[in-house]
Amino acid sequence: METSTRPVPDRRLFGTDGIRGVANVDLDVSLVLDLARAAGELIGGGAVVVGRDTRRSGDMLAAGLQAGFHSVGVDTLDAGVVPVGGVSALIPELGASLGVMVSASHNPAPDNGVKFFDDAGGKLDDAREARIEARLRRGGPWKSPTGAGIGKRVSLGDSVDRYLAAIRRDARGSLSGLRLAVDCANGAASRAAPELFSSLGADVVAHFASPDGMNINDGCGATEPRHLAAVAGGRIGLSFDGDADRLMVIDEDGRVANGDVILAVIARHLKDRGELSNNLVVTTVMSNLGFRKAMGEAGIDLIETKVGDRYVMEEMLRHGAILGGEQSGHVIQLDRARTGDGLRTALRMLEVVVATGCPVSELRREALVEFPQVLENVPVRSKDLEAADRVWEAVRAVERDLGGDGRVLVRASGTEPVVRVMAEAPDMATARSVVRHLVGVVADQLG
Repeated sequence: METSTRPVPDRRLFGTDGIRGVANVDLDVSLVLDLARAAGELIGGGAVVVGRDTRRSGDMLAAGLQAGFHSVGVDTLDAGVVPVGGVSALIPELGASLGVMVSASHNPAPDNGVKFFDDAGGKLDDAREARIEARLRRGGPWKSPTGAGIGKRVSLGDSVDRYLAAIRRDARGSLSGLRLAVDCANGAASRAAPELFSSLGADVVAHFASPDGMNINDGCGATEPRHLAAVAGGRIGLSFDGDADRLMVIDEDGRVANGDVILAVIARHLKDRGELSNNLVVTTVMSNLGFRKAMGEAGIDLIETKVGDRYVMEEMLRHGAILGGEQSGHVIQLDRARTGDGLRTALRMLEVVVATGCPVSELRREALVEFPQVLENVPVRSKDLEAADRVWEAVRAVERDLGGDGRVLVRASGTEPVVRVMAEAPDMATARSVVRHLVGVVADQLG
């Protein structure tokens, strides 16, 4: 029987958004081969949809995953380059048991990652990820069927077409008359996004839509929206990340509208139409204080979770909400999809523009007033914040000074060796001063 060819790293593999690391170093063919064997044995057969973004390492890792699934008797449906929302949508449409997206989302090109989705198209929960990781760590011998028992690969040459058709089925009318500038991050949205919005009648100019395997998220995309803002020229800007699950919107004045703004605009619109299920929105602890106040003034209930769209999804399902998301631009609309999907988020935002006749700049002014917010990542040797007494003493002192006119959040990243320090205050100078002070304390104790 074949066994693992490389020891599994001691660190926990699954973070808040799947497994992520430097391709061919942290995440190599040997690891993904056994990862697929472990997942394949646990589902016990059927088929798996496999998609990827445009990174050079994507072919290599997708091939390793498919080989692992085939070796334990699981077929793969190869979707090729497709937004992550496409993988999610194709799983139930094709009756697959599982889905895998090979992507490191907004990370730079040398990184890559693996995200798993369940048979309904939602991200796997912590418990199922833990079972996959436990089976991976046990290693071989693996199930080894022969002959017709070996899995096979089926190419889905029409995966993007199927995905866009599913989105168009949910669209409410035409986008005719809208002028859009679309930043595809040289990633998975490079074909899909311009084609979708053009087919719905918008006048579209595409930017950063020429992937070469190494330019994904390079000075573009949802984590660098100012670049689209500089060239949008009065058009509504739509800025996606590498796998197109995040969205940032640029208004006609060149201002960036993040996930808080997008959520607030959509939530108010759905409430006005009587379509906001249970009058509820789910968001994370990173949401701006202005968002919280805006939802209260609009009479919309709010539930907060820890950071990670999977946790947003869990609370949405628990409380019957159809709308939730993160400040980073992940937005989940359970009446249309089972995971964050930037293209679907953009479509809904544009539907609000069409339905109200208001430009994005006006919608954002009506939706909320954002508190100045500063966020800084502190590289650390240890992310053990529980034992960082001096950090929490400093946080409590700052919170006393701010009172109800600001807030502080210090948290370890789930995907990087950094601690994130965030502060909101009535003015930018105060927010910057608070973050500068806390960054120094974190670096002192954990760096």
